[in-house]
Amino acid sequence: MKAPFYRFVAILLLVIPGVTATYGFLAMKDAFFAQFDTVANSGMLWGKFFLGLVLFLIGVAFIGGWTFFRDRKRNYLAPRFKPKRNK
Repeated sequence: MKAPFYRFVAILLLVIPGVTATYGFLAMKDAFFAQFDTVANSGMLWGKFFLGLVLFLIGVAFIGGWTFFRDRKRNYLAPRFKPKRNK
């Protein structure tokens, strides 16, 4: 009974940063294309753009770091990324 719960928690640990990165990307897209709106003509929404950029970078960095450390544990990395050994 414990194994399915742990797998569900592990999936949530990857889904939440993925949703965060997706929302950040969509916020940046909306802020960029708001300057082309002829009705409001509000210009670039810089606050929304930078918030989206931060959320996107946090989500991508978490997923990238998780993948990197998982691959390091399973010895899938290129030699330049492997830890140095003392001789």
